[in-house]
Amino acid sequence: MDQKYFKLFSLLAVVGSWLILCSFTTPADTIKSGGFKFKTVVIDAGHGGKDAGARGNFSYEKNVALAIAKKLLSAIQTQLPELNTVMTRSDDTFIELNRRSAIANQNQGNLFVSIHCNSSPEGTAARANKKKGVMLLIYGIHRLSEQLEAVRENASIFIEKDYKEKYQGYDETDPSNVIILNTFTQKYRKQSILFGDLLNNEFKMTDNRESIGVKEQGVYVLAHSAMPAVLVETGFINNPDEEEYLNSDEGQTEIVQSIIRSIQAYRASFAAQ
Repeated sequence: MDQKYFKLFSLLAVVGSWLILCSFTTPADTIKSGGFKFKTVVIDAGHGGKDAGARGNFSYEKNVALAIAKKLLSAIQTQLPELNTVMTRSDDTFIELNRRSAIANQNQGNLFVSIHCNSSPEGTAARANKKKGVMLLIYGIHRLSEQLEAVRENASIFIEKDYKEKYQGYDETDPSNVIILNTFTQKYRKQSILFGDLLNNEFKMTDNRESIGVKEQGVYVLAHSAMPAVLVETGFINNPDEEEYLNSDEGQTEIVQSIIRSIQAYRASFAAQ
């Protein structure tokens, strides 16, 4: 058989095995999906340092995002101790966008959760019909090609340890490798949508929050994170009522517990496949 076709069939066999692993998982395996264990959550507190983000009447997005991220870290360590947690920043430090996704990829994250606050052009004055509610962002399908680089860098992690040696190096122009990369990218997209929908349901049904829904945007940190990823706009910081909620211990705890329940449901969905 021609070497190129042999390589193609070999890689397709890997995809087939990978899909089988996605379909036959058990809780005892700590939730396996796509040939890897669900074990690491990356928490990204948006902005930081010289980048204050959006502003309210008395608070900055960078501080609210960090406070929620720290509470989320503590909650995962307490309620889901079997999971590893990685934070892209743990203090008021400016971290470049490419560094955030690099941290996630280097730690082989299985889920990337980026915490932010929203803002609207209305300013911070109290008025009727102010913008409010949560919004969940996933990476836009019309720009998925931008995510292939991150997936390409991490493809071997999720296939086989000796991937490059076994298949005689990686050639990004090879159609068989394009199949592999597209398969992973589409899988990440489906999982991102799933987690976004779970979050949206928790915020609406449990916390009685208004929601703008799950939306697609070309966000850099989502594009360059080779894993399922969702950016959580926790509320409008320029809305006085929501600013109070976002800065309150009660509000932050509600947000964190909705994320925790969503992670639990997300994990359980793999066992049900």
